[in-house]
Amino acid sequence: MTSKTIALKQTAMALDSSRIAPAVAALMVGAFLLLGAGFAHSNTIHNAAHDARHAFAFPCH
Repeated sequence: MTSKTIALKQTAMALDSSRIAPAVAALMVGAFLLLGAGFAHSNTIHNAAHDARHAFAFPCH
């Protein structure tokens, strides 16, 4: 292998490892939101959605 090939492989590995952390973080946040909504009481979810609609100035009534 040439030094150029080795450098390209190391760069590719660095790019792959820099993508793993954000992907894992996004999966964890998504799982937390999904499970949080799944196990929350329906009144809690309604109130959160209602407050979010008002925060974005979206009429909900």
